[in-house]
Amino acid sequence: MKLGLWQTRPMAEIAPALAALEEAAREAAARGVDLLVTPEMYVGGYNIGAARIAAHADQSGQVLDTLKRIARECRIALVAGLALPGQVRPYNACVAIDAGGQEIARYHKTHLFGDVDRVQFAAGAALSPVFEVNGWKLALAICYDVEFPELTRALALRGTEIIVAPTANMAPFDSVATRLVPARAEENGLYLVYCNYVGAEAQFAYNGLSCLVGPDGGDRARGADAPALLIASLDRDTLVQARQAQTHLHDRRVDLYGEIP
Repeated sequence: MKLGLWQTRPMAEIAPALAALEEAAREAAARGVDLLVTPEMYVGGYNIGAARIAAHADQSGQVLDTLKRIARECRIALVAGLALPGQVRPYNACVAIDAGGQEIARYHKTHLFGDVDRVQFAAGAALSPVFEVNGWKLALAICYDVEFPELTRALALRGTEIIVAPTANMAPFDSVATRLVPARAEENGLYLVYCNYVGAEAQFAYNGLSCLVGPDGGDRARGADAPALLIASLDRDTLVQARQAQTHLHDRRVDLYGEIP
């Protein structure tokens, strides 16, 4: 399977964000990409204030319809970040849509980062479902989530082969993309997709460094600090070989520290 990571600048309005995504999806599909990933809260922006997030969540029905149309017309699967309605505050969410335009998974960010998340969003209450795209088993995470080894380990134990994580990581936290993401991939023997912004949004300066990391912890694609469509192929033989060589999941001592549910 071929994945595309769309490292782009944040857009604070829904209509231009969707128009730009459609253009990127057409380019990615023309280059043979099966699944295209956006950054965190891509549709309408991330650090834009609670009132605007709530207004964007109210438009999520129309946004989802447009995302489904883009996927269907471009014949490409999408994982896109957006605001979804919640009972108290909206959710920082992402959805997976298949190449036929059907929603196949959605996830609400469970680990909220600082005031920017806690003021704007409610925390999700469940891990991502495990779902399939082109015969691969995927699960979703969002940004800060992947910095918790318990979350990625729990997804691995549920059979996940690819964790897809839209993100909005900013300076000075480069080490998340360069050190933690490769570690999460290698210690769990899976592929990890980490798709970030570049540019500025309010006080945040996003640091790029989007990456697709293999189950051996090595980069398959890595962005710098400029907009880019990063493309890499996933190889099942590599996954099998990595899981034979790296036996962490098999060798866990749950008798000492308990099982992750």
